[in-house]
Amino acid sequence: MDDVFEKLTFSLLEKNDQLSYAQARTMIELLWEDFETTRAKAGHEYRGPEVTEKIVKQWIENYGPMLHEFISRSTKYHDIIGDDNIQH
Repeated sequence: MDDVFEKLTFSLLEKNDQLSYAQARTMIELLWEDFETTRAKAGHEYRGPEVTEKIVKQWIENYGPMLHEFISRSTKYHDIIGDDNIQH
């Protein structure tokens, strides 16, 4: 799983140069966990890490350049990731 997270982290960093490596990696892990948790709470069956990876890739593609703004606005994400290194 570490290889998948690493690949997704570098994909996010290609889209968003406002994030440090550590912030991007944490963001990937949080997005992954949030998707799987939300899907489970909604009663959907687990479809494997391939589905989660596909969704996170889509989020990176669609929202990657703006994720640093989301971190600043979201209490949950800001408290975990912080924005000390994010350029505003």
